[in-house]
Amino acid sequence: MLRGIGVAVFWLAVWQVLYWNVGQEILMVSPVQTLQRIFLLAGQPNFWISAGISLRNVAAGFLFASALGIVLGVLCSRFRFLHQLVYPLFSVIKATPVASFIILALVWLQAARVPAFIAALIVLPIVFGNVCQGIAATDRELLQMAAVFRLGRRKTLQHVYLPSLMPYLTAAFTTGIGLAWKAGVAAEVLANTRNSIGGKIYGAKIYLETADLFAWTAVVILLSVILERMLVFFIRKLPWGEGKA
Repeated sequence: MLRGIGVAVFWLAVWQVLYWNVGQEILMVSPVQTLQRIFLLAGQPNFWISAGISLRNVAAGFLFASALGIVLGVLCSRFRFLHQLVYPLFSVIKATPVASFIILALVWLQAARVPAFIAALIVLPIVFGNVCQGIAATDRELLQMAAVFRLGRRKTLQHVYLPSLMPYLTAAFTTGIGLAWKAGVAAEVLANTRNSIGGKIYGAKIYLETADLFAWTAVVILLSVILERMLVFFIRKLPWGEGKA
C-alpha cells in the first residue's frame, strides 16, 4: 500500500511540475484544480447521468463481446475450418484504426448505438484469441485421464477446461475492460452523444474548458480501474478462478 501511495505521489508531483512549467491553464491544469472540478461536477445530477450512460454503453459492448468471443472461441477450437474462416476478420479488426470504425459506424448506426458497438468490436478479438489459446493450452494428459475415467462433458468442462481457461479469460477481461472504455468514450466524442462522458469531453474541447477536460478524463480512468478491480474480485470468487486472477 505504501509503495502504491508513493508511486501515485510521484506521478502527481510530475503532473504538478509540468503544470508549473507550462504556466497556461488553457493548456494544462494542476492536480488540485482537477480534483476540485471533479467534486464540483459530482454535485450536479448531470454528472451521474453522463457517467451512467457511458457505463451502460461500455458494459453492453463488453458483455456482448465477451459472450460472443467465448462462443466463437469454443466453436473455432472445435472446428478448424471455422477458425480459418473467422481469423482473417479478427486480424482486420485488430489492424484497422478505431477512428475508421467509428466513422463507418456513424454511417451505419444511430449515434447513440455507436459507443457500445465500438466497445464490442475492440473487445471481441481479445476474448476470442485468449479463449482459443486457453483451449489449445489445456493439458492433453488430463483430457485423456478424463476420458479414461468417463467423467463426461460437464465434469470435463468443470474440472479440466475451465481451470485451464481462467487465466486467459482473466487476462482478456482485464485488458478488454480498459480498451472498451477507451474505444467507447472515443466513439462518444466523435459521435458527440448527448449526456455521456464523451459528449462532455467534446463540449469541454469546444469551449476550451481545460479543467473539465482533465476532470472527465480522470473520471474515465477511475471508472475503468474500479470495474477492472470488481471484475477480478468476481473471478476470484469463482471455483475455477481461485488463485488464478
